[in-house]
Amino acid sequence: MHFGIALPTAADSWKIVRRAEELGFSHAWFYDTQMLSADCFVAMGAAAVHTSRIRLGTGVLVPSNRIAPVTANAIATLNQLAPGRIDFGVGTGFTARRAMGFGAMKIKDMETYIAQVYGLLRGEIVDFEMEGQRKKIRFLNPELPLFNTKDPIKLHLSAFGPRTRALTAKLDAGWIDFVGNVDTGIREVQAMRTAWTEAGRAIGDLESTAFALGCVLADGEPADSPRAMAQAGPRAAVMLHRAADEAISGLKPGIAMPTSGRPEVDGYIELARSFEPKDAPYLRNHRGHLMFVKPEEKRFVTAELIKATSFTASEREIIERILKLRDAGYTQFTIQLVPGHEAAIDDWARIRKAVG
Repeated sequence: MHFGIALPTAADSWKIVRRAEELGFSHAWFYDTQMLSADCFVAMGAAAVHTSRIRLGTGVLVPSNRIAPVTANAIATLNQLAPGRIDFGVGTGFTARRAMGFGAMKIKDMETYIAQVYGLLRGEIVDFEMEGQRKKIRFLNPELPLFNTKDPIKLHLSAFGPRTRALTAKLDAGWIDFVGNVDTGIREVQAMRTAWTEAGRAIGDLESTAFALGCVLADGEPADSPRAMAQAGPRAAVMLHRAADEAISGLKPGIAMPTSGRPEVDGYIELARSFEPKDAPYLRNHRGHLMFVKPEEKRFVTAELIKATSFTASEREIIERILKLRDAGYTQFTIQLVPGHEAAIDDWARIRKAVG
């Protein structure tokens, strides 16, 4: 089983990515959330020149936020710096769009976007629409050694529903899932494997990645200790942010919310109704998203909610959970590190070795 790290992108993310490579991690995924973190392509470029083996991926890019020719150029440029080590993760958008008050984009539009990006990488002329006009575009100087369209760039889709799982299979892409609860994660990978085989693909070719947050607890350490609150609390807070979006802004939840109806969630929704400005509550709701727990929401991020939404447990129990995911069909487990707690990578390196 492969092990990766995921990062709320920082300009100097290359430092922890280089450390991850030294510790034997296989992948580093960079969040592409413009209103919350640094630019993923700048950070990935720095990581590319400071590493030699670890794979570097967008985790995930949202098509509405970057036009296709710019994205094709960026990943081809990265591919010149780290030939054959670039992964292109794409999704319809949760964090990156909700931080600006938007819901998910249409799956059909994402499929069109992916076709444009890969068409350009193949050297084709593609139809591209901008400012209400459709034009034919292509890379004009691919023979110059400015970027690399020769080495393969693997596509991965963040896919939580049946339509996106079907698209993952159709495009022969890797699959990315955010997992907090093992039983739910197993059901989701089983659904993805079914979609894969129904598309006529060999099950052994499916790359399935489980993203998670968590904290490796010391003996007797509670799940809401200061350390656990910092490392895993942001994942629990996502459930609060999602519930507030649904209740206040009318945005669809996107994926099942096993925590809906809990007192913590209901309490946070009431708090969120007071967020200013009234016409943009998302500006406060999503502050710190997947990075830190805001002071005003901390009382709702309980030990129970942290345990329900993250891999926060003893080292032994976490290993058992990951082995269950592996046996169910996940081929990679990726742990997200939070700003200021990058040293937690050493805890997860021990787990990586134990899982093998």
